[in-house]
Amino acid sequence: MTDKILKALAFDGQVRVFVLDLTQSVDEAHRRHDTWHTATAALGRTLVATSLLASNLKGEDRLSVEILGEGPVGRIITDGDSMGNVRGYIQNPHVALELNSKGKLDVAGAVGLPGTLTVRKYITGTDEPFSGQVPMISGELAEDFTYYMAISEQTPSSIGLSVLVNPDESVAAAGGFMIQVMPGATEETIDTLEQRINAIGRFSDLLDQKKPLEELLEILVGEDNSQILDKHEVAFYCPCSKERFANSLKMIGNSELQTIIDEDGQAETVCHYCNEHYHFSKEELQALLTVGESNV
Repeated sequence: MTDKILKALAFDGQVRVFVLDLTQSVDEAHRRHDTWHTATAALGRTLVATSLLASNLKGEDRLSVEILGEGPVGRIITDGDSMGNVRGYIQNPHVALELNSKGKLDVAGAVGLPGTLTVRKYITGTDEPFSGQVPMISGELAEDFTYYMAISEQTPSSIGLSVLVNPDESVAAAGGFMIQVMPGATEETIDTLEQRINAIGRFSDLLDQKKPLEELLEILVGEDNSQILDKHEVAFYCPCSKERFANSLKMIGNSELQTIIDEDGQAETVCHYCNEHYHFSKEELQALLTVGESNV
């Protein structure tokens, strides 16, 4: 099954709703980075939140998210585009903590407080990214992203992030939702939403039951209470390539390239986001050196 995101309006346009199944993408991130279960949940929740936030963008715009706490997983960096496609990595992937007091994966313990959540938006046509940063308030991440939306973007929201990991460390389910309250929403609507959200339980359990996104939308806002605006596929996507890394190697200069050729006779580059390895033979490095010399 492919990952998908659904966008809708509900309560006669009083709220905007995003519902996301990102199971395959989070599992691919787990496989690429060899994450252990607590790290998988931390990275997975961040990827889900990134996809939800990025889906608010337009065109070629994109955003990046940085989670930096004092816990054992270290820094988490993710990146998303306006279609909700994501990529990301975690500094220390081999983190497997005991379950927390509620019997759930201890993401807060893995992330660690105090910490910061930073979102950088790269908007087409602007020279500098829009950057917003808030202190993390729980480390469970859903509450932290909800806090970010309220403080940094002044958009009252409810965000749910959920990752369910199998005993063999693979990802059983991953996804979430974001409900944004529009100006003019009534207190009755807000109260109804709060009651429905509190009654859901673990969102990943609903995803694990293979419920379609349309049914998950109805669970969130009620039957016949929404208007679907869009539904499309999303994926773990990294635009890295050997050609891009070759261009980066050219940038280090001829003397540095010659040193690599003389000392190692080869080179290997690794993309942090997707852990793809690109090998350059001595002949390929010499070709880059030749190009560099011809441009001097």
